[in-house]
Amino acid sequence: MDDINGLDLNFFVTTAIAEVFETMLSIDLKEIDKDCQVKMEGNTITGTVSFAGKIMGSFNFISTDKCARMLTVAMLGMEENEIEGQEEINDVIGELSNMVGGDIKSRFCDSGFETQLSIPSITSGTDYKIQIRDFVRKERYIFEHKEHKIIVEIFIKPGS
Repeated sequence: MDDINGLDLNFFVTTAIAEVFETMLSIDLKEIDKDCQVKMEGNTITGTVSFAGKIMGSFNFISTDKCARMLTVAMLGMEENEIEGQEEINDVIGELSNMVGGDIKSRFCDSGFETQLSIPSITSGTDYKIQIRDFVRKERYIFEHKEHKIIVEIFIKPGS
């Protein structure tokens, strides 16, 4: 396959998210309508990994602070009051971004698009925007678990 437009990003992303969340967190996420207008209130945390190679782009994992705390508790097998600080939460969001991004990278490679994955970066705050430039495809997915929503974005373009 030599056209990135032929890649089934929906399958890549939804499968990666489902496998990581079931395996690492014992959480079943439900995908909701991607046209749904979700506004993240309060502090949000974004884990980002970038792709470089025959496909270039990035993957963003966006959650509220409250959701990130719930994910930290689930991943580390602890109670919420045992979280020692923001660094633990950032580490979990970074690791989740890395695992999901790694799964997607493997699917790119299996489809003939060799690529490398960056280490995850974390951005957090109440009013920020992450801009990706010159992408050919952008997909946005929304998942929920109980009252928590997670937004997943993937941006890709042909690489070298």
